[in-house]
Amino acid sequence: MESPSAEVQGHSPDQKQTVAGKRGVRITAVEPIGHYAVRIRFSDGHDTGIYTWALLHKMGQEQAALWDAYLAALAQKGLSRDP
Repeated sequence: MESPSAEVQGHSPDQKQTVAGKRGVRITAVEPIGHYAVRIRFSDGHDTGIYTWALLHKMGQEQAALWDAYLAALAQKGLSRDP
């Protein structure tokens, strides 16, 4: 859905990727990055984003809206969560 990694976010808003085909992906590890963030490793091999505590809090607070936006972006692009 959302990753802070450059791979997903790009280096400008027009480069942001909508990631499809990820239904069933699970968290396999969470590693601390100092006192300010964690790196989350996922079962699909993605592990490049650094999730700050502030970002995780925001994602939790805005989960419903973020999820709806993700599903809308998939639909707009003719993509699916299914592999």
